Amino acid sequence: MATDFKALKPKSPHGMILAVSMMKDEAPYLLEWYAHHLAVGFTDILVYTNDCSDGTVEMLQRLEELGLGYHRYNIIADGVKPQPSAIRYAQDENIVARSDWMCLFDADEFLSINHPKGTISEMLDDAGDANGIVITWRIFGSGNVLDWSDDPVTEQYLYAAPATWNKGWGVKTLFKFDPEYWRLGIHRPKIKSKHLKTGFPETVHWLNGSGRPMEDYFKFRGWRSIRRTVGYDWAQMNHYAVKSVDAYAIRKLRGNVNNKKDKYNADYWSLQDRNEVKDIAILKHSEKRAEIMAALLTDPVLKTYHEAALARVHHRLGEIKQTPEYKALKAELVKASLKPITQVVAEPPQKRDPNKIADLMSQVEKANSARPKQERRTAPGMGFMDIEDGADGYVPEVLDRSLDIPMEWVANHDVLLPGDARVFGSQALDLLIQGKFDRSTARSLSKLTQDDLRFLDISTGVGFLPILAKMRAPGAAVMGVDDRAHLLSVGSEVVAKNGLDPNEVPLSPLSVLEQTELSQPVLDLIKYFAPNLIRIAVQGGSAKLLDQLRAYRTSRIFISARLSDTDDASVSARKIASRTRTMPPLASLFLSSIDEPQN
Repeated sequence: MATDFKALKPKSPHGMILAVSMMKDEAPYLLEWYAHHLAVGFTDILVYTNDCSDGTVEMLQRLEELGLGYHRYNIIADGVKPQPSAIRYAQDENIVARSDWMCLFDADEFLSINHPKGTISEMLDDAGDANGIVITWRIFGSGNVLDWSDDPVTEQYLYAAPATWNKGWGVKTLFKFDPEYWRLGIHRPKIKSKHLKTGFPETVHWLNGSGRPMEDYFKFRGWRSIRRTVGYDWAQMNHYAVKSVDAYAIRKLRGNVNNKKDKYNADYWSLQDRNEVKDIAILKHSEKRAEIMAALLTDPVLKTYHEAALARVHHRLGEIKQTPEYKALKAELVKASLKPITQVVAEPPQKRDPNKIADLMSQVEKANSARPKQERRTAPGMGFMDIEDGADGYVPEVLDRSLDIPMEWVANHDVLLPGDARVFGSQALDLLIQGKFDRSTARSLSKLTQDDLRFLDISTGVGFLPILAKMRAPGAAVMGVDDRAHLLSVGSEVVAKNGLDPNEVPLSPLSVLEQTELSQPVLDLIKYFAPNLIRIAVQGGSAKLLDQLRAYRTSRIFISARLSDTDDASVSARKIASRTRTMPPLASLFLSSIDEPQN
C-alpha cells in the first residue's frame, strides 16, 4: 500500500506553524531532523541550502515533491555570510509571510516540547493571547561518545549542561510573524524602526519557555535568557553542536553554514561538550519521530539518498581515520573534554558597552528602561532562584551524577568544594570559583569558632560550614542536617576530600520543616545536641521558628534564608534585626541577641 506522505504533516487550529532552517551538507541527519519536527507539530518546513555536495539538496527537493515542505537555494552575495543571506531571503519569502507562527533554527537544533500535552499546537492552546514564546537552548555534549553511529542523534546524546548553566542560555523564538512589523534574526526578530514609536510594541506579548511572561526589554534586544527569564517547563531547544568525535571531525572538514574557518577547534568543543546531567525530555517524541521517519524511508528515492549519505560518511571516515590530522584532532578533542565546567570561558565577540547600547536605544525603549525595576522585572521561576533571591545556591532538583565528567575541586575559605554544576547553581558556582561562596557567613563563623563550639547547621547542603568550623577548631563539636539526601551524599565526598573523619562531621538526613516551622525531629536534635551556635538556612520557614528556639539554651543564631513576614512573629524578628548587625546579602542576618531561653 502506497504511503500517503501528505498525511504525515500535522494540522493545527493555530494555522501554519513553520520551521525555517539553513543547511550545508546535513544529509546523514536530515530525515531524523525533518521527521522530528513534523512529530512535534510543525505543519510546514522551509530549508535554505548553500554549497551542498552530499545529497542534502536532492533530499529536500524530494521532500518538497512529496508535499512535505519547501526547499530554496541560498545564493550568497559577495561579502555576505550564508546564514544572514538565508535570513534575508526568508524575510521576503511568500511562505514565511503566509505563516501564522514561525521559528528559525539550525540543523543541529531539535525542538523538545516539554509541555505536558506534548505538541506545539497544544502548547499554543495554553499560551492565551501571547504572540511569541522564547525557547532557551540546552547544550548537549558528546556523552563521551567517540565513534560514529547511524543511530538517531536525539537517542545517542542524552547528556547536557545543567539547566542552571547560564553560558548555555541562547534562545530561539517561536512567534507570529508579520513582515510589515518584524525584521527576522536567527535568535529572535526585531521590531522595524518605523514602528518603534507607534503602539505596536505594546501589542508584543511573549512568554518564556515555561509559559511565564517575558520581561519587556526583550521586545527590543537580547538573544539570551537571563536568570529571571529562563524556563524549560514548556519547551527547550536541544543544541547538538558537537556530537561524537567522528561526527565533529566530519563537520570540521566539510565547513559550516557560516563559513567560520576556526569555529570547530578545541575551545569550541570544550564549551559545547557539556555532559554534566542526563536529560531525556526529548525522548517523549521518539516513537512518533521513528514512525514518520520509517514512512519517509518507504519512498525509494529518499531511501536511496539517505543510505548513500550514510555510506559516504563511513567511506570518508575510512579515509581519514588513519591520517595524522585525524589522530591529532581526536587527541586534541579528548584533551579538551577534560576541561571542567568551572574553567570554561565563553566571552562574547565584543564586550557589552552600556553607553553604546544606550545610544542605539529608541525613545520607546529608553522610556521602558526608565521605569522602576519592580515594574519591568520578574521574579525568577522556581528552580532558578539563586542566592540574591534568598536561596542557598544549590541546584534544587536531584540530578544524575552517574556519568564520569571532569570536575575541579575549588578551595573556598580553605575548604575544598566540588566545582560541580550538578550541585551548585550558576551564581553560586561563579562565587565558588572566586572562593566567595557563603563568604560573609563563613567569615562570621570563623570569628566565633573555638574548641568549645557546639555548632548545628540546619539545611547544611554539602556541609560546607560544619566542615569549615571543624577545620578551624578541631576540638569543636559540629553537625549538619538537611532533607536533601543528594546534597548530603556530596557532603560525604567533601568531608573525605578535606581529610576529615565522617564521625566527627556527621551530616544527617532529617526532615527540616513541618509546613513553615521547624520539624519535631530537628527540635529533638537541638535538645539532644545542645548547640551554642545554630545556622538556619531553610526556605519557606516563618519567623515563628525563632519562638521555637526560645525553649532551648542557644546563645547565637544565624538566619541565612528569608523568612516569611506574613505573621506576627516576624515583627519580633525584624526588631531583633534592627538591634544587630546586618550582613551583606550573600550571608544574611547575624542574630546575637534573642530572649533568654526558658527552662
